[in-house]
Amino acid sequence: MEAMSHHLLIVESPTKAKTISKYLGSDYKVLSSFGHIRDLPKSKLGVDLENHFEPTYTIPPKSKKAVTELKAAVKHADMVYLATDEDREGEAIAWHIMEALKLKPENTRRITFHEITRAAVEEAVAHPRAIDQNLVNAQQTRRILDRLVGYELSPFLWQKIRYGLSAGRVQSVAMRLIVERERERRAFNIEEYWTIDAEFEKSEISFPAKLMEVDGKKIDKLDLKTEQRTKTIVESLSGAAASVTAVEKKLIKKAAPTPLTTSTLQIDANTKLGFSSKQTMRLAQELYETGRITYMRTDSMNLAEKFLDEAQTYIRTTFGEKYAEGARRFKTNKKGAQEAHEAIRPTEVTATPESLRSALEPRAWKLYSLIWSRTVASQLPSAQLNRTTVDIQAKHCLFRASGSSVAFQGFMKVYQSAKEKILPDLAQGDAVVTKSILPSQHFTEPPARYSDATLVKTLEEFGIGRPSTYAPTISTIIDRGYVERDDNKKLAPTDIALIVNDVLVGHFPQIVDYEFTATMENTLDEIAEGKVEWVPTLEAFYEPFHKNLETKTKELDRADIMPDRVLGTDPDSGLPVILKTGRFGGFVQIGEYSKEDKKEGKPKPKSASLLKGMNVESVTFEQALACLSLPRDVGVTEGGEKIVAAVGRFGPYLKAGEVSASIKEPLDPLSIDEATARIILKESAELKKKMLTPIAEFGTDPTSGGEIILKHGRFGPYLTDGTTNASLGKKRNPAEVTRESAIEILEKKRALEAKKGKFKPHKK
Repeated sequence: MEAMSHHLLIVESPTKAKTISKYLGSDYKVLSSFGHIRDLPKSKLGVDLENHFEPTYTIPPKSKKAVTELKAAVKHADMVYLATDEDREGEAIAWHIMEALKLKPENTRRITFHEITRAAVEEAVAHPRAIDQNLVNAQQTRRILDRLVGYELSPFLWQKIRYGLSAGRVQSVAMRLIVERERERRAFNIEEYWTIDAEFEKSEISFPAKLMEVDGKKIDKLDLKTEQRTKTIVESLSGAAASVTAVEKKLIKKAAPTPLTTSTLQIDANTKLGFSSKQTMRLAQELYETGRITYMRTDSMNLAEKFLDEAQTYIRTTFGEKYAEGARRFKTNKKGAQEAHEAIRPTEVTATPESLRSALEPRAWKLYSLIWSRTVASQLPSAQLNRTTVDIQAKHCLFRASGSSVAFQGFMKVYQSAKEKILPDLAQGDAVVTKSILPSQHFTEPPARYSDATLVKTLEEFGIGRPSTYAPTISTIIDRGYVERDDNKKLAPTDIALIVNDVLVGHFPQIVDYEFTATMENTLDEIAEGKVEWVPTLEAFYEPFHKNLETKTKELDRADIMPDRVLGTDPDSGLPVILKTGRFGGFVQIGEYSKEDKKEGKPKPKSASLLKGMNVESVTFEQALACLSLPRDVGVTEGGEKIVAAVGRFGPYLKAGEVSASIKEPLDPLSIDEATARIILKESAELKKKMLTPIAEFGTDPTSGGEIILKHGRFGPYLTDGTTNASLGKKRNPAEVTRESAIEILEKKRALEAKKGKFKPHKK
């Protein structure tokens, strides 16, 4: 018989449950709900529009096992503690657990903490509270708003554009930002300009300098527009003596950084580590749930007084008295009523990155190092830099050199190091040797595409979304096919994003209006504070939205939204070359093809997808003809088989007989030559042959019953039992894999898939 548990504590994550279990006595049982256990139904709206937007919640299949286990555990508990996260989402999860398990208020307590440490958990248990219904209402309002927009607007997009599209309150605004930036880039007028750089030398130390003035007139970025004028200036300086005309030295202070919030964590991790917002938040969640850092969804820059005292002690002991100037406190200017009231920080300042290197997986360790170093840096003094500026005259031209050195490291002791540019000791009147004067050609560049960091920063500046929404918003617009990452991991819109954005901006402006979306976020904050009622908020939004949707559904035709465009006349057939937009984006077609043509069994006209880099807004007639020239005969293989370059659903490819291979950038199907094609196809054939031969076989898997085989794959060696595939990664040597390690690797992969709800048992 199971021993009775006096108290049951429920969290939303098994990792969090495992960490908390270490801090509570044997009279506590800690279980996980595995996230939300109730949600709006998938197959219908789930909101009663005639009855004050009353939601209907259901328990999804993936949560039924957890609910059954929790109900059984509740029977043996005299008190249930709901310890889900402290933001609106966590409050709503706690409320749903209470409702689904039919918990009695007198036997239920809500507890929250900023960090998962023994002291924080014990303090929370000692001071429980009731569920905050205002926070729950704010989360419900957001969920219902998003359901109303998605459930009603998405079918409109399916009907008018293509099936499977979606629209969302925040995601559509993020998409609009990315689309508008792309159009700025395309409209940008590139200009040529030149610069002149010199290299001087004094006391055997060389240093660079930039041209600043010619004949006493300051040279701005675009002043040197032609190569001729630039060369004239360079030639005029041939053999010219150069001397120092001014030296300015300053001691400047560089302020320490602020502590991390959700947005600045995502920005820092993206710019310094190259992590996406989604990756950053996943790793931060792991660090929080294992007790390494405080709660990671926050707008606050406050730090706990206890931590501030401990930080000063650590700084004094580690770096010395001159670095311990006293605790620094930061004012939080941004409103974020639903979020935590402390910045993201390590739970223990003495848990240095070096001490945790072996305890954390590499990416988690990098993120922890970033959090630790920036938090400690926020409590260190300003850095002091010696900055020197030197003006050098050569005939009628003035050059300027600058350099800096660290006078006092301050916060840079842990957070970043200054890149020192060393200048020789120079004084006014000193002669310097001119080693070279070189012109350089440049072109102005269009505004950069958004990265995860710059998009998060822009969303925050507009007041759109909140810390918990940034990462899922970016993931959603990528997953839905509206945005792709370019070769530099920047966010670029697809053709379909341009079309959907124009429909929303033109016909549903409120949905993608920056000010409206920000105002709605503030309204949700006010609901969370109990200042605004949630039902009137929904009524004020829904009635005009629904009426407009009904009108547009009747008025707009698919041809109005995606009109065909004739680019020119096909020289061979004399038929028009038409640009169209289909299910997979833009394509060109020779001649029309009507429903009547299809009924009569007439052959479809020749068509071709646009190649990467082409877009529906700017594709030219010449580009269209080039696309229509595919498939293209490239040559023959060494064995005499014809090589064809073409474009398919998954992009450009080569084919020769039974062998095919993708054409990867910078190569393209229009220009790839026979020799290159032969090499690519030969490599593909060798890989295919290699993939058919197992590296090793390890017998039957004890869990799944499938045969364990180590194989070659397109992306490296991997293990499989017929159902679960697990990559070996770059560091593991296939020759060192044993049966025991193979079983362990597959077991870990199954556990990961089960966590994501993807695991399926092996079919014997």
